[in-house]
Amino acid sequence: MAAPEQPPPEGSKPLSALLSGIAQAAYYGNADITEELLRGQLYPEAAPEEFRALRAKMGGLLQSIASADMDLNQLEAFLTAQTKKQGGITSDQAAVIAKFWKNHRIKIHESLINQSRWDNVLKNMNWRVDLKSQSRHIDQINTPVAIVEMELGKNGQVGNMAS
Repeated sequence: MAAPEQPPPEGSKPLSALLSGIAQAAYYGNADITEELLRGQLYPEAAPEEFRALRAKMGGLLQSIASADMDLNQLEAFLTAQTKKQGGITSDQAAVIAKFWKNHRIKIHESLINQSRWDNVLKNMNWRVDLKSQSRHIDQINTPVAIVEMELGKNGQVGNMAS
């Protein structure tokens, strides 16, 4: 029989919501999520400098985790190191971050991939090399000619371009 899940530590809901807000702004392109909105909704009693420091710390941790696309073992080692670091995070904060990453890893990773792509994506490519076997001029015989066909797509659309 599995042990019942422990209740979340005090203050974990605002931190979880802060991480969601950071992800919305940084990875999902939601421009409506501002620092002022997050502070007003989640940490209204915190001084602006104090909240800015917390947001920067959590944003930096989330960026490190996301850019490395950490699996759960890497995440655990990373967060353990952060809890032991001077000025790091608490173990309760580490638990909230771990739960958040477990739930949002795939979506954040896909968002990073989509943000790093150019507008057009190479869907398919075919090529061949032809040699001329007949020509009016003898110096053009056996001259190789490369033919390349690229299929480009943009956000699910597909189109052909040949060069």
